[in-house]
Amino acid sequence: MRFHVPTRIEWKSGALSSIENLVRKELRAEKIFLITDKGIQDAGIAAQVLSQLENVTVFNEVEANPKHTTVNKAGELIRRIQPDLVIGLGGGSSLDTAKAVALLAENPGNIEDYEGKEKYKKPPLPVLAIPTTCGTGSEVTWVSVVTHTERRFKMSIKGVHLFPVMALLDPNLLFSLPPPLIASTGLDALTHAVEAYTVRPATLITRMLAREAIRLIFSSIEPAFNSIKDHPQERGNMMVGSMMAGMAFGNSDVGAVHCLSESVGALHDIPHGVANSIFLPYVMEFNLPQSQKSYAEIARLVGIEENEDQKAAQNLIHQIQELSQRLNITSFQALGIGKKQFPEIAQKSVHNNSNPSNPRKAEMKDYLNILSRAYEGS
Repeated sequence: MRFHVPTRIEWKSGALSSIENLVRKELRAEKIFLITDKGIQDAGIAAQVLSQLENVTVFNEVEANPKHTTVNKAGELIRRIQPDLVIGLGGGSSLDTAKAVALLAENPGNIEDYEGKEKYKKPPLPVLAIPTTCGTGSEVTWVSVVTHTERRFKMSIKGVHLFPVMALLDPNLLFSLPPPLIASTGLDALTHAVEAYTVRPATLITRMLAREAIRLIFSSIEPAFNSIKDHPQERGNMMVGSMMAGMAFGNSDVGAVHCLSESVGALHDIPHGVANSIFLPYVMEFNLPQSQKSYAEIARLVGIEENEDQKAAQNLIHQIQELSQRLNITSFQALGIGKKQFPEIAQKSVHNNSNPSNPRKAEMKDYLNILSRAYEGS
């Protein structure tokens, strides 16, 4: 059994106010490359960083499902700037982009040249990851996911040197997160935890982290969704729950939910958290014959009092479906993806690197069935 998370974690409300000391004195960085998106800038969050640091170059062109062309553009810029630290500020897209760009800063070529595991020759620049949502986990993982738009495929760039050197978790950064993003990123984190708990490579440590992440997220997501500013405990629970889920799946894997959501995201540019939120209960239903005991354990963890494993597991799936409805998660059908696209989505899902980790073997026909059930809402 192996477990590896070298990232140092700074976690407390107001932690962002200490960024100058962390960057200058502890990380000993003088020249900074800040990667974020326009939404974070418009919300004034980037300004909180820039007001404390000097000699910062800002790249704010990150989009949902970051594109290989965007990463390569930032890579060209960072090679000219030659900073000594990359800061990723935002959701999973910004953090994944930061890790990928840090790799390009020290290695030639384009990001597509590094698809796979440890294809780089030189370690990337150090990355300080500052999540502003409650659903990424990227601040404590060794993977960067980038969409190759020409191939319509999500590439995974992996390597132990891609772990951020530090993650700064400040629950106050969730103040400006709108309810729809609390819902989708929170359920994204829940998906990470559920899959990390049940996939084939799960270990004692990853299951322990996943259990605590599930408990924190399940109990906190609705109060946070209803009024995140009025629930400081739940804000902290959501952020640390997301981080723990990241530690869990980063050391085990994810399963068929992610195979589907990454395929849909690459083909139709659907936000990752939204896709995970939609497919989670339907994949759980598919996995039920293999994962009944694990789902029953999760059910009792979140307060479902049912002695029979089958009933407890089924009740859990039903409660997750109802939770998604209360959080106003859109339906699969409402995304505008027609049934004619199902075979291509299913084919990409089968070939996803995480498909072998799913607790139940999933083939083309299985993914087609899951897609149909999700489409019909049955």
